[in-house]
Amino acid sequence: MTVGVLLGPQRLAPIVGEAVEMLKIDGKIAAITAGWQERESEDQELCDALGNTSVNLMLHARGEAVFRDDPDFFAAHRAKQDRLRNLQELYRLRLASALKGARRVQQATAPRDLIESELEEALQALRLLDTHHAAKVRHIEEEFERKVRPLERPALRRQLREIDAILGECSGVAIAGGHVAVLYNRLRLFDLRSRIAHLPMLAWSAGAMAVSDRIVLFHDSPPQGRGNAEVLGAGLGLFPGVVVLPHARRRLMLHDHGRISVFARRFAGATCIALDERCWVKFEGARWTSGPNTFQLCSDGRLVDPTASNPPQNPPSDRPQTAAIRA
Repeated sequence: MTVGVLLGPQRLAPIVGEAVEMLKIDGKIAAITAGWQERESEDQELCDALGNTSVNLMLHARGEAVFRDDPDFFAAHRAKQDRLRNLQELYRLRLASALKGARRVQQATAPRDLIESELEEALQALRLLDTHHAAKVRHIEEEFERKVRPLERPALRRQLREIDAILGECSGVAIAGGHVAVLYNRLRLFDLRSRIAHLPMLAWSAGAMAVSDRIVLFHDSPPQGRGNAEVLGAGLGLFPGVVVLPHARRRLMLHDHGRISVFARRFAGATCIALDERCWVKFEGARWTSGPNTFQLCSDGRLVDPTASNPPQNPPSDRPQTAAIRA
């Protein structure tokens, strides 16, 4: 049974120390900062927040070393990543049309029962598209692993021996945010799911997304593009039943009940959790509890506190800024 705490962004109001206490981690903590990419070693603030007990696994640097030592593997891995990028672009084309149709139905002038029936059909089409895309991503990943057998390659096995030695001395794992696709790529490359599932875990921002069932990219008002939430693929699946939405207050139009309703209903079957500063969700296997001011997106477009008997209907207000850990 995996035990852990998923957190919102830590840059402005870090609570990773509180999460360590919540999980009763006593001993070294393996830190994963691969989402920071070339800056993954700049972890002093994180180390301080964890009580100076962390050991950085340096997964991004280890991945680069594997690629240097095994050029054939690097070429195969790059080809796989190119194929995934092309697949994501094709999915976006289909997604834009499907989402536009759902939103037009939602805003149409017609009897409410007819709108609701047609909207549910449109949302089911979206769910099928998301499921299809996730299956295609999984097929590409599995085909690569079947043909290339990364875990049998000497360059990667050398790194795995060192990672296993470090993890053998650790009592917990901390997974930071950053670039979610890069982070997930490194976690999968080094088979971290099987290696860390038994350890108490805290993860935030992109880290929290990467260890959930499904990685959903979202931004209602991005610097460029149409702002359609999209499925990147399956996460590690260590914390099931939730769609993790870090920086929700900044990235989602939380006061647009229609838009939030479509989002929540599209991912029905999972609970969409807005994780902003000082928000957390604690898991014990498949069961979870949420902290104060941690909000769930509901099918009627409201934001509610899953633990409250009389949940508020408005998003939390901004908090004062304090010293930081990188997201």
